[in-house]
Amino acid sequence: MTIRLSAHSLGDISSVAATPSYNRQDLSAGIVHFGVGNFHRAHQAVFLDDLFNTGRDYDWAIIGAGVLPWDEKMRQVLAAQDFLTTVVEQSASHSAARITSSMIDFLSPDSTTAIIDTLASPAVRIVSLTITEGGYFIDPATNVFDADNPQIVSDAATPETPKTVFGLIVEALKRRRRAGIQPFTIMSCDNIPHNGPVTCNAVAGLANLSDPELAQWIQTEVAFPSGMVDRITPATGEREREILARDYGLEDARPVFCEDFIQWVLEDNFPAGRPALETVGVTFVPDVTSYENMKIRILNGGHAVIAYPSGLMDIHFAHEAMEHPLIRSFLEKVEQDEIIPTVPPVPNTDLADYFKKIEERFANPKIGDTIRRLCLDGSNRQPKFIIPSIADRIKAGAGIDGLALESALWCRYCYGTTESNRDIEPNDPNWDHLVSASRASKDNPMIWLEMEDIYGTVGQAAMFRERFAFMLQKVWSEGVERVIEGYLQNSLD
Repeated sequence: MTIRLSAHSLGDISSVAATPSYNRQDLSAGIVHFGVGNFHRAHQAVFLDDLFNTGRDYDWAIIGAGVLPWDEKMRQVLAAQDFLTTVVEQSASHSAARITSSMIDFLSPDSTTAIIDTLASPAVRIVSLTITEGGYFIDPATNVFDADNPQIVSDAATPETPKTVFGLIVEALKRRRRAGIQPFTIMSCDNIPHNGPVTCNAVAGLANLSDPELAQWIQTEVAFPSGMVDRITPATGEREREILARDYGLEDARPVFCEDFIQWVLEDNFPAGRPALETVGVTFVPDVTSYENMKIRILNGGHAVIAYPSGLMDIHFAHEAMEHPLIRSFLEKVEQDEIIPTVPPVPNTDLADYFKKIEERFANPKIGDTIRRLCLDGSNRQPKFIIPSIADRIKAGAGIDGLALESALWCRYCYGTTESNRDIEPNDPNWDHLVSASRASKDNPMIWLEMEDIYGTVGQAAMFRERFAFMLQKVWSEGVERVIEGYLQNSLD
Protein backbone atom coordinates (compact mmCIF):
# COMPACT_ATOMS: atom_id res chain seq x y z
CA MET A 1 0.00 0.00 0.00
CA THR A 2 1.49 3.35 -1.05
CA ILE A 3 0.63 6.92 -0.19
CA ARG A 4 -0.03 9.11 -3.22
CA LEU A 5 1.75 12.45 -3.02
CA SER A 6 -0.58 15.43 -2.55
CA ALA A 7 -1.09 18.35 -0.21
CA HIS A 8 -3.78 16.36 1.62
CA SER A 9 -1.46 13.39 2.26
CA LEU A 10 1.46 15.35 3.76
CA GLY A 11 0.43 14.40 7.27
CA ASP A 12 0.61 10.71 6.45
CA ILE A 13 3.84 11.14 4.49
CA SER A 14 5.62 12.80 7.43
CA SER A 15 6.21 9.38 8.99
CA VAL A 16 8.41 8.25 6.06
CA ALA A 17 9.78 11.48 4.57
CA ALA A 18 10.60 15.00 5.71
CA THR A 19 7.78 17.41 4.91
CA PRO A 20 7.68 21.23 4.82
CA SER A 21 7.50 22.89 8.22
CA TYR A 22 5.90 26.00 6.72
CA ASN A 23 2.32 26.54 5.61
CA ARG A 24 2.44 26.50 1.82
CA GLN A 25 -0.62 28.79 1.76
CA ASP A 26 1.64 31.54 3.13
CA LEU A 27 3.88 31.48 0.03
CA SER A 28 3.70 33.97 -2.81
CA ALA A 29 5.66 34.05 -6.03
CA GLY A 30 8.85 36.04 -6.53
CA ILE A 31 10.52 33.80 -9.12
CA VAL A 32 9.43 32.47 -12.50
CA HIS A 33 11.50 29.49 -13.56
CA PHE A 34 11.78 28.15 -17.11
CA GLY A 35 12.78 24.51 -17.45
CA VAL A 36 11.20 22.56 -14.60
CA GLY A 37 13.23 19.39 -14.95
CA ASN A 38 14.91 17.09 -12.47
CA PHE A 39 17.94 19.28 -11.91
CA HIS A 40 15.94 22.37 -11.02
CA ARG A 41 13.77 20.40 -8.61
CA ALA A 42 16.85 18.86 -6.96
CA HIS A 43 18.74 22.14 -6.75
CA GLN A 44 17.16 25.62 -6.80
CA ALA A 45 13.81 24.33 -5.53
CA VAL A 46 15.55 22.50 -2.68
CA PHE A 47 17.52 25.56 -1.58
CA LEU A 48 14.32 27.62 -1.52
CA ASP A 49 12.50 24.88 0.39
CA ASP A 50 15.34 24.92 2.93
CA LEU A 51 14.98 28.70 3.20
CA PHE A 52 11.22 28.57 3.72
CA ASN A 53 11.74 25.92 6.39
CA THR A 54 13.68 28.53 8.39
CA GLY A 55 10.51 30.64 8.50
CA ARG A 56 11.52 33.50 6.21
CA ASP A 57 11.29 34.96 2.71
CA TYR A 58 7.92 33.42 1.87
CA ASP A 59 7.49 35.91 -0.99
CA TRP A 60 10.12 34.12 -3.10
CA ALA A 61 8.20 30.99 -4.13
CA ILE A 62 8.50 29.62 -7.66
CA ILE A 63 6.09 29.64 -10.57
CA GLY A 64 7.18 27.19 -13.23
CA ALA A 65 6.92 27.91 -16.95
CA GLY A 66 7.97 26.32 -20.19
CA VAL A 67 7.69 26.48 -23.97
CA LEU A 68 8.07 22.85 -25.07
CA PRO A 69 5.62 19.93 -25.25
CA TRP A 70 7.71 18.19 -22.59
CA ASP A 71 7.02 21.13 -20.25
CA GLU A 72 3.27 20.61 -20.60
CA LYS A 73 3.59 16.95 -19.67
CA MET A 74 5.57 17.92 -16.57
CA ARG A 75 3.03 20.60 -15.68
CA GLN A 76 0.18 18.14 -15.81
CA VAL A 77 2.01 15.63 -13.62
CA LEU A 78 3.01 18.20 -11.01
CA ALA A 79 -0.39 19.88 -10.97
CA ALA A 80 -1.98 16.51 -10.18
CA GLN A 81 0.16 16.34 -7.03
CA ASP A 82 -0.26 19.99 -6.00
CA PHE A 83 3.17 20.95 -7.42
CA LEU A 84 4.92 18.89 -4.73
CA THR A 85 8.07 16.88 -5.46
CA THR A 86 9.67 13.97 -3.65
CA VAL A 87 13.44 14.40 -3.57
CA VAL A 88 15.49 11.36 -2.54
CA GLU A 89 19.02 12.38 -1.55
CA GLN A 90 21.52 9.53 -1.65
CA SER A 91 25.04 8.94 -0.42
CA ALA A 92 26.76 5.59 -0.95
CA SER A 93 25.60 4.44 2.49
CA HIS A 94 22.42 6.37 3.23
CA SER A 95 19.26 7.66 1.57
CA ALA A 96 16.62 10.10 2.80
CA ALA A 97 13.41 11.37 1.21
CA ARG A 98 11.93 14.83 1.53
CA ILE A 99 8.93 16.63 0.06
CA THR A 100 9.56 20.09 -1.37
CA SER A 101 6.81 22.70 -1.73
CA SER A 102 8.66 25.74 -3.04
CA MET A 103 6.75 25.70 -6.36
CA ILE A 104 3.20 27.02 -6.14
CA ASP A 105 2.10 27.07 -9.78
CA PHE A 106 3.15 26.01 -13.27
CA LEU A 107 2.05 27.93 -16.35
CA SER A 108 1.20 25.98 -19.47
CA PRO A 109 3.41 26.45 -22.55
CA ASP A 110 0.21 27.25 -24.45
CA SER A 111 -0.63 30.19 -22.16
CA THR A 112 1.62 32.81 -23.73
CA THR A 113 -0.46 35.70 -22.43
CA ALA A 114 -0.51 34.34 -18.88
CA ILE A 115 3.26 33.81 -18.89
CA ILE A 116 3.95 37.35 -20.12
CA ASP A 117 1.44 38.83 -17.66
CA THR A 118 3.11 36.96 -14.80
CA LEU A 119 6.58 38.03 -15.89
CA ALA A 120 5.38 41.62 -16.10
CA SER A 121 4.06 41.58 -12.52
CA PRO A 122 6.08 43.68 -10.03
CA ALA A 123 6.02 40.72 -7.63
CA VAL A 124 8.32 38.75 -9.96
CA ARG A 125 11.87 39.90 -9.29
CA ILE A 126 13.90 36.95 -10.61
CA VAL A 127 13.52 34.88 -13.76
CA SER A 128 15.65 31.75 -13.64
CA LEU A 129 16.54 29.24 -16.35
CA THR A 130 17.53 25.60 -16.71
CA ILE A 131 16.96 25.19 -20.44
CA THR A 132 20.08 23.04 -21.15
CA GLU A 133 23.37 24.04 -22.71
CA GLY A 134 21.82 23.95 -26.18
CA GLY A 135 18.87 26.21 -25.37
CA TYR A 136 20.54 29.62 -25.65
CA PHE A 137 20.67 30.03 -29.45
CA ILE A 138 24.42 30.48 -29.46
CA ASP A 139 27.21 29.13 -31.63
CA PRO A 140 28.74 26.40 -29.42
CA ALA A 141 32.29 27.21 -30.50
CA THR A 142 32.14 31.01 -30.13
CA ASN A 143 29.18 31.70 -27.77
CA VAL A 144 27.96 34.26 -30.32
CA PHE A 145 24.19 34.69 -30.46
CA ASP A 146 22.62 33.04 -33.52
CA ALA A 147 20.29 35.73 -34.88
CA ASP A 148 19.54 33.60 -37.94
CA ASN A 149 17.97 30.73 -36.02
CA PRO A 150 14.44 30.22 -37.42
CA GLN A 151 12.85 30.40 -33.95
CA ILE A 152 14.62 33.68 -33.24
CA VAL A 153 13.69 35.10 -36.65
CA SER A 154 10.05 34.18 -35.96
CA ASP A 155 10.01 35.83 -32.53
CA ALA A 156 11.66 38.97 -33.92
CA ALA A 157 8.95 39.19 -36.59
CA THR A 158 6.09 38.72 -34.10
CA PRO A 159 7.47 39.94 -30.75
CA GLU A 160 4.04 40.24 -29.11
CA THR A 161 3.30 36.53 -29.62
CA PRO A 162 6.66 34.88 -28.89
CA LYS A 163 7.35 31.15 -28.83
CA THR A 164 10.79 31.03 -27.21
CA VAL A 165 11.84 31.61 -23.60
CA PHE A 166 13.79 34.68 -24.67
CA GLY A 167 10.89 36.06 -26.68
CA LEU A 168 8.65 35.81 -23.61
CA ILE A 169 11.28 37.52 -21.47
CA VAL A 170 11.82 40.33 -23.98
CA GLU A 171 8.10 41.07 -24.30
CA ALA A 172 7.69 41.11 -20.51
CA LEU A 173 10.67 43.46 -20.10
CA LYS A 174 9.16 45.73 -22.76
CA ARG A 175 5.94 45.93 -20.74
CA ARG A 176 7.76 46.55 -17.48
CA ARG A 177 9.82 49.33 -19.05
CA ARG A 178 6.70 50.94 -20.48
CA ALA A 179 4.97 50.77 -17.08
CA GLY A 180 7.99 52.04 -15.15
CA ILE A 181 8.42 48.74 -13.27
CA GLN A 182 11.94 47.77 -12.27
CA PRO A 183 13.23 44.90 -14.46
CA PHE A 184 13.60 41.46 -12.97
CA THR A 185 17.01 39.82 -12.64
CA ILE A 186 17.65 37.00 -15.13
CA MET A 187 19.57 34.10 -13.60
CA SER A 188 20.86 31.19 -15.67
CA CYS A 189 21.32 27.91 -13.79
CA ASP A 190 22.78 26.02 -16.76
CA ASN A 191 26.29 24.62 -17.14
CA ILE A 192 27.58 27.24 -19.53
CA PRO A 193 30.82 29.20 -19.08
CA HIS A 194 29.94 32.81 -18.26
CA ASN A 195 26.25 31.94 -18.29
CA GLY A 196 25.28 35.46 -17.24
CA PRO A 197 26.78 37.22 -20.28
CA VAL A 198 25.60 34.38 -22.54
CA THR A 199 22.04 34.90 -21.33
CA CYS A 200 22.36 38.66 -21.77
CA ASN A 201 23.53 38.13 -25.34
CA ALA A 202 20.48 35.98 -26.06
CA VAL A 203 17.95 38.37 -24.50
CA ALA A 204 19.44 41.59 -25.81
CA GLY A 205 20.30 39.96 -29.14
CA LEU A 206 16.68 39.00 -29.74
CA ALA A 207 15.41 42.40 -28.60
CA ASN A 208 17.81 44.15 -30.95
CA LEU A 209 16.20 42.50 -33.97
CA SER A 210 12.90 44.30 -33.40
CA ASP A 211 13.64 47.13 -30.94
CA PRO A 212 17.29 48.30 -30.70
CA GLU A 213 16.38 50.90 -28.06
CA LEU A 214 14.91 48.18 -25.83
CA ALA A 215 18.01 46.07 -26.40
CA GLN A 216 20.22 48.90 -25.19
CA TRP A 217 18.02 49.36 -22.11
CA ILE A 218 18.29 45.63 -21.35
CA GLN A 219 22.07 45.72 -21.56
CA THR A 220 22.17 48.74 -19.27
CA GLU A 221 19.41 48.06 -16.75
CA VAL A 222 18.90 44.29 -16.49
CA ALA A 223 21.14 42.18 -14.24
CA PHE A 224 22.44 38.81 -15.48
CA PRO A 225 24.44 37.26 -12.63
CA SER A 226 26.60 34.27 -13.51
CA GLY A 227 26.40 31.18 -11.36
CA MET A 228 27.87 27.73 -10.84
CA VAL A 229 25.45 24.93 -10.00
CA ASP A 230 26.31 21.38 -9.01
CA ARG A 231 24.34 18.29 -8.08
CA ILE A 232 24.36 14.99 -9.94
CA THR A 233 20.73 14.30 -10.81
CA PRO A 234 19.88 11.40 -13.14
CA ALA A 235 16.72 11.05 -15.17
CA THR A 236 13.65 9.52 -13.54
CA GLY A 237 12.40 6.16 -14.75
CA GLU A 238 10.56 3.13 -13.51
CA ARG A 239 13.60 2.18 -11.41
CA GLU A 240 13.27 5.33 -9.34
CA ARG A 241 9.50 5.09 -8.97
CA GLU A 242 9.81 1.47 -7.84
CA ILE A 243 12.48 2.31 -5.26
CA LEU A 244 10.31 5.11 -3.92
CA ALA A 245 7.32 2.81 -3.55
CA ARG A 246 9.35 -0.05 -2.07
CA ASP A 247 11.54 1.88 0.37
CA TYR A 248 9.23 4.75 1.34
CA GLY A 249 5.73 3.63 0.44
CA LEU A 250 5.24 6.75 -1.69
CA GLU A 251 3.69 7.23 -5.09
CA ASP A 252 5.09 10.17 -7.05
CA ALA A 253 4.84 10.22 -10.84
CA ARG A 254 8.02 12.33 -11.17
CA PRO A 255 10.23 11.85 -8.11
CA VAL A 256 13.78 13.19 -8.20
CA PHE A 257 16.71 11.04 -7.11
CA CYS A 258 20.02 12.82 -6.59
CA GLU A 259 23.26 12.69 -4.67
CA ASP A 260 23.51 14.22 -1.22
CA PHE A 261 26.15 16.71 -2.43
CA ILE A 262 24.86 20.14 -3.48
CA GLN A 263 26.61 23.41 -4.35
CA TRP A 264 25.55 26.79 -5.72
CA VAL A 265 27.87 29.76 -6.21
CA LEU A 266 26.29 33.01 -7.43
CA GLU A 267 27.47 36.48 -8.31
CA ASP A 268 25.67 38.84 -5.93
CA ASN A 269 24.02 41.06 -8.53
CA PHE A 270 20.29 41.27 -7.83
CA PRO A 271 19.11 44.91 -8.04
CA ALA A 272 15.45 43.92 -7.59
CA GLY A 273 16.24 41.92 -4.45
CA ARG A 274 16.81 38.25 -3.75
CA PRO A 275 16.02 35.60 -1.14
CA ALA A 276 18.55 35.15 1.69
CA LEU A 277 19.94 31.97 0.21
CA GLU A 278 23.28 32.48 1.92
CA THR A 279 21.57 31.32 5.13
CA VAL A 280 21.02 27.86 3.61
CA GLY A 281 24.40 27.27 1.98
CA VAL A 282 24.54 29.28 -1.25
CA THR A 283 27.87 31.07 -1.73
CA PHE A 284 27.64 34.64 -3.04
CA VAL A 285 30.78 36.06 -4.64
CA PRO A 286 31.76 39.10 -6.72
CA ASP A 287 33.02 36.89 -9.58
CA VAL A 288 32.05 33.25 -10.14
CA THR A 289 34.54 32.57 -12.95
CA SER A 290 37.05 30.48 -10.99
CA TYR A 291 34.32 28.26 -9.50
CA GLU A 292 32.71 27.93 -12.90
CA ASN A 293 35.95 26.86 -14.60
CA MET A 294 36.63 24.33 -11.86
CA LYS A 295 33.24 22.66 -12.06
CA ILE A 296 32.76 22.72 -15.82
CA ARG A 297 36.23 21.43 -16.64
CA ILE A 298 36.86 18.97 -13.80
CA LEU A 299 33.37 17.58 -13.16
CA ASN A 300 31.56 18.02 -16.48
CA GLY A 301 34.75 17.36 -18.42
CA GLY A 302 35.30 14.30 -16.24
CA HIS A 303 31.85 13.01 -17.06
CA ALA A 304 32.73 13.24 -20.76
CA VAL A 305 35.98 11.36 -20.19
CA ILE A 306 34.21 8.34 -18.68
CA ALA A 307 31.07 8.58 -20.84
CA TYR A 308 32.21 7.67 -24.34
CA PRO A 309 34.50 4.71 -23.62
CA SER A 310 31.79 3.36 -21.33
CA GLY A 311 29.10 3.86 -23.96
CA LEU A 312 31.20 2.00 -26.52
CA MET A 313 31.81 -0.83 -24.03
CA ASP A 314 28.07 -1.22 -23.24
CA ILE A 315 28.45 -0.05 -19.63
CA HIS A 316 25.11 1.18 -18.33
CA PHE A 317 25.71 3.18 -15.14
CA ALA A 318 28.36 5.75 -14.17
CA HIS A 319 29.24 3.87 -10.99
CA GLU A 320 29.86 0.75 -13.07
CA ALA A 321 32.25 2.76 -15.23
CA MET A 322 34.12 3.80 -12.08
CA GLU A 323 34.37 0.13 -11.09
CA HIS A 324 36.19 -0.62 -14.37
CA PRO A 325 39.92 -0.19 -13.62
CA LEU A 326 40.80 1.09 -17.09
CA ILE A 327 38.11 3.75 -17.19
CA ARG A 328 38.78 4.97 -13.66
CA SER A 329 42.51 5.15 -14.40
CA PHE A 330 41.79 6.94 -17.67
CA LEU A 331 39.76 9.55 -15.80
CA GLU A 332 42.46 10.03 -13.19
CA LYS A 333 45.28 10.44 -15.70
CA VAL A 334 43.42 12.83 -18.03
CA GLU A 335 42.28 14.94 -15.08
CA GLN A 336 45.63 15.13 -13.32
CA ASP A 337 47.81 15.49 -16.41
CA GLU A 338 45.68 17.64 -18.71
CA ILE A 339 42.49 19.10 -17.21
CA ILE A 340 43.32 20.20 -13.67
CA PRO A 341 46.51 22.03 -14.82
CA THR A 342 44.27 24.30 -16.95
CA VAL A 343 42.10 25.35 -13.99
CA PRO A 344 43.18 28.58 -12.23
CA PRO A 345 43.19 28.68 -8.41
CA VAL A 346 39.80 28.76 -6.69
CA PRO A 347 39.30 30.55 -3.34
CA ASN A 348 39.48 28.22 -0.35
CA THR A 349 39.61 25.15 -2.58
CA ASP A 350 42.25 22.46 -3.08
CA LEU A 351 41.76 21.18 -6.63
CA ALA A 352 43.24 17.78 -5.82
CA ASP A 353 40.74 17.35 -2.98
CA TYR A 354 37.96 18.59 -5.25
CA PHE A 355 38.80 15.89 -7.80
CA LYS A 356 38.92 13.18 -5.13
CA LYS A 357 35.43 14.20 -4.07
CA ILE A 358 34.28 14.00 -7.69
CA GLU A 359 35.66 10.46 -8.01
CA GLU A 360 33.67 9.54 -4.91
CA ARG A 361 30.54 11.13 -6.34
CA PHE A 362 30.89 9.42 -9.73
CA ALA A 363 31.30 6.06 -7.95
CA ASN A 364 28.15 6.43 -5.81
CA PRO A 365 26.13 3.26 -6.63
CA LYS A 366 22.88 4.70 -5.28
CA ILE A 367 22.56 7.39 -7.92
CA GLY A 368 21.95 5.20 -10.95
CA ASP A 369 23.25 7.89 -13.31
CA THR A 370 23.27 6.38 -16.79
CA ILE A 371 26.13 6.54 -19.24
CA ARG A 372 23.62 7.43 -21.93
CA ARG A 373 22.71 10.62 -20.04
CA LEU A 374 26.40 11.53 -19.77
CA CYS A 375 26.83 10.96 -23.52
CA LEU A 376 23.84 13.16 -24.35
CA ASP A 377 24.19 16.33 -26.46
CA GLY A 378 27.92 16.17 -27.08
CA SER A 379 27.65 18.75 -29.86
CA ASN A 380 26.71 21.34 -27.25
CA ARG A 381 28.69 19.97 -24.30
CA GLN A 382 32.08 19.28 -25.89
CA PRO A 383 32.66 22.95 -26.82
CA LYS A 384 32.02 23.94 -23.20
CA PHE A 385 33.45 21.05 -21.18
CA ILE A 386 36.41 19.69 -23.18
CA ILE A 387 37.57 21.94 -26.00
CA PRO A 388 38.52 24.93 -23.77
CA SER A 389 40.97 22.68 -21.92
CA ILE A 390 42.44 21.53 -25.23
CA ALA A 391 42.81 25.15 -26.33
CA ASP A 392 44.65 26.09 -23.13
CA ARG A 393 46.95 23.07 -23.39
CA ILE A 394 47.81 23.94 -26.97
CA LYS A 395 48.49 27.54 -26.01
CA ALA A 396 50.84 26.33 -23.28
CA GLY A 397 52.58 23.91 -25.64
CA ALA A 398 51.57 21.02 -23.36
CA GLY A 399 50.50 17.48 -24.18
CA ILE A 400 46.92 16.69 -25.20
CA ASP A 401 46.92 12.94 -25.77
CA GLY A 402 44.22 12.22 -23.19
CA LEU A 403 41.91 14.96 -24.42
CA ALA A 404 42.54 13.98 -28.05
CA LEU A 405 41.61 10.42 -27.14
CA GLU A 406 38.43 11.61 -25.42
CA SER A 407 37.53 13.50 -28.60
CA ALA A 408 38.25 10.43 -30.72
CA LEU A 409 36.05 8.30 -28.48
CA TRP A 410 33.20 10.79 -28.86
CA CYS A 411 33.64 10.63 -32.63
CA ARG A 412 33.60 6.83 -32.52
CA TYR A 413 30.47 6.86 -30.30
CA CYS A 414 28.71 9.02 -32.89
CA TYR A 415 29.31 6.30 -35.48
CA GLY A 416 26.13 4.89 -33.99
CA THR A 417 27.21 1.43 -32.83
CA THR A 418 29.00 0.10 -29.77
CA GLU A 419 32.00 -2.23 -30.02
CA SER A 420 29.62 -5.18 -29.68
CA ASN A 421 27.71 -3.82 -32.73
CA ARG A 422 24.69 -2.74 -30.70
CA ASP A 423 22.92 0.25 -32.19
CA ILE A 424 23.21 3.52 -30.26
CA GLU A 425 19.89 5.30 -30.30
CA PRO A 426 20.01 9.00 -31.35
CA ASN A 427 21.51 10.92 -28.45
CA ASP A 428 22.08 14.45 -29.70
CA PRO A 429 19.95 17.17 -31.35
CA ASN A 430 22.39 16.96 -34.28
CA TRP A 431 22.65 13.16 -34.28
CA ASP A 432 22.17 12.57 -38.01
CA HIS A 433 24.87 15.08 -38.88
CA LEU A 434 27.25 13.64 -36.28
CA VAL A 435 26.71 10.09 -37.51
CA SER A 436 27.42 11.16 -41.08
CA ALA A 437 30.59 13.02 -40.05
CA SER A 438 31.78 10.14 -37.87
CA ARG A 439 31.37 7.58 -40.62
CA ALA A 440 33.22 9.76 -43.11
CA SER A 441 35.94 10.33 -40.50
CA LYS A 442 36.74 6.65 -40.22
CA ASP A 443 38.80 7.01 -43.38
CA ASN A 444 39.52 10.74 -43.11
CA PRO A 445 39.65 11.96 -39.48
CA MET A 446 39.93 15.59 -40.55
CA ILE A 447 36.28 15.56 -41.64
CA TRP A 448 35.27 15.40 -37.97
CA LEU A 449 37.34 18.48 -37.15
CA GLU A 450 35.74 20.45 -39.97
CA MET A 451 32.74 21.02 -37.70
CA GLU A 452 33.77 24.59 -36.92
CA ASP A 453 30.63 25.24 -34.90
CA ILE A 454 32.00 22.72 -32.39
CA TYR A 455 35.79 22.93 -32.62
CA GLY A 456 36.33 26.51 -33.74
CA THR A 457 40.02 27.31 -34.16
CA VAL A 458 41.06 24.27 -32.10
CA GLY A 459 40.04 22.06 -34.99
CA GLN A 460 42.62 23.82 -37.16
CA ALA A 461 45.51 23.50 -34.69
CA ALA A 462 48.18 21.24 -36.18
CA MET A 463 49.00 19.65 -32.84
CA PHE A 464 45.40 18.67 -32.15
CA ARG A 465 44.74 17.51 -35.71
CA GLU A 466 47.73 15.16 -35.59
CA ARG A 467 46.91 13.68 -32.17
CA PHE A 468 43.17 13.37 -32.87
CA ALA A 469 43.78 11.55 -36.15
CA PHE A 470 46.28 9.23 -34.48
CA MET A 471 43.91 8.43 -31.62
CA LEU A 472 40.89 7.86 -33.84
CA GLN A 473 42.82 5.47 -36.06
CA LYS A 474 44.03 3.61 -32.96
CA VAL A 475 40.47 3.35 -31.60
CA TRP A 476 39.30 1.80 -34.86
CA SER A 477 42.27 -0.54 -35.32
CA GLU A 478 42.83 -1.66 -31.72
CA GLY A 479 39.57 -1.08 -29.85
CA VAL A 480 38.75 1.04 -26.81
CA GLU A 481 40.38 -1.03 -24.08
CA ARG A 482 43.71 -1.50 -25.83
CA VAL A 483 43.95 2.18 -26.73
CA ILE A 484 43.27 3.23 -23.14
CA GLU A 485 45.83 0.69 -21.91
CA GLY A 486 48.41 2.16 -24.28
CA TYR A 487 47.59 5.69 -23.17
CA LEU A 488 47.93 4.74 -19.49
CA GLN A 489 51.29 3.06 -20.19
CA ASN A 490 52.53 5.95 -22.37
CA SER A 491 53.17 3.38 -25.12
CA LEU A 492 50.88 4.47 -27.95
CA ASP A 493 53.48 6.04 -30.24
